[in-house]
Amino acid sequence: MSLQILTANRLTDGVVVWYDVDGQWSLTIERAEIARDKETAARLEAIGKQAFAANLVVDVNLIDIEEVDGAIRPLRLRERIRAEGPTIDYAA
Repeated sequence: MSLQILTANRLTDGVVVWYDVDGQWSLTIERAEIARDKETAARLEAIGKQAFAANLVVDVNLIDIEEVDGAIRPLRLRERIRAEGPTIDYAA
């Protein structure tokens, strides 16, 4: 099994959030709870379904990650962009 974390978009404003080690939806990926086994992945998936049902978040997904020098790095480009922000500078 690959390492996974739980991500979603906050329902109120669409901002990307990550389920963290404190049991909160965080704006940063750094403290996301990492599923290292199937049991933890299933628990995180259930948490995501409950948060969706409670209208807290939408687009809930477990995503594959790797740990690089202690930092969490999503494997898919789409998820890296969601974690790090736009790939271009917007004109002011």
